[in-house]
Amino acid sequence: MNNKFNAKITGIGAYLPNKKLTNHDLEKMVDTNDEWIVRRTGIKERRIAAESEFASDLAIKAVENLIESNNVKINDVDMVIVTTFTPDHLTPSVAALTQGYFNMESAGTMDLNSACTGFIYGLCVADSLIMAKHSKKVLVIAAEALSKVVDYTDRNTCILFGDAAVAVLVEGKEEKESFLASYFTSDGKLAHYATCSNLSQRVNGQKMDKEKLFQQEGRLLYEYVLKNIPVGISKLLEKSGLVLKDIDWFVPHSANLRMIEALCKRMNFPIEKTLISNEFYGNTSSASIPLAIWKALNEVEIKPGDKMLLYGFGGGLSHGGTIIEW
Repeated sequence: MNNKFNAKITGIGAYLPNKKLTNHDLEKMVDTNDEWIVRRTGIKERRIAAESEFASDLAIKAVENLIESNNVKINDVDMVIVTTFTPDHLTPSVAALTQGYFNMESAGTMDLNSACTGFIYGLCVADSLIMAKHSKKVLVIAAEALSKVVDYTDRNTCILFGDAAVAVLVEGKEEKESFLASYFTSDGKLAHYATCSNLSQRVNGQKMDKEKLFQQEGRLLYEYVLKNIPVGISKLLEKSGLVLKDIDWFVPHSANLRMIEALCKRMNFPIEKTLISNEFYGNTSSASIPLAIWKALNEVEIKPGDKMLLYGFGGGLSHGGTIIEW
């Protein structure tokens, strides 16, 4: 074993709001039905934050679950990174609010916004901080309160999104390398395909102007993903020196089950070895990848040593991934 000081995920916790928004609930809100939603997206229900619950509340509860489930301490965390495009405020950051709640006195804070690719960026920043010896312990939290910015009169978008938060602890360990390779790219010329005002919030049931709510060109994004993500994954594998057959688990952003099925078919990768989270939680943006991992761990699917290819894609348009050995 190569006993270098390397970054490794040592714990994971999650929080899902209590309220469920089912497809049958949506039938009463917009012109849609359960069969139509499931056939097109694979989603059956999603979780919705309470009116008084925001991204920082979700993040805090995910960290509490991390502490309880993994019996870890966070008082010595060096950096708190939160990935979100639905923060409580433009400032202070969700990371600062979380750090203050837990009184992590020695921890720096930052929010990262790369929409649905955000968690991958967060992990790679944590890995970089540890490898550069700036940090020994980093808390990476994906926290999204998408219900605050979704237009619930638009049946094409409101059926997709849910709220969730997942927290992972990344620590420097004298173990073999866990983060094997990463790859990122963006196409800002197409950024207008998915937009949301930085002033968007739905508070106390107040109706916001439609241009301030999340909007996307679903069909164009679908075509972009199927064309470009296999290329990105190929470049990531090339950087790692691995081939697709070496991968035990593919963990894509859980945007839409039909999209993931088409992606796996195009790459000739078994859907049975693909971890997703959207059936009961919807598209949770940057939280969808760690939520799929958390879900699989609870189902005792992931084993130590398994190689996992995590790949995010979404607003920006950004996409990128990392390969880790669990």
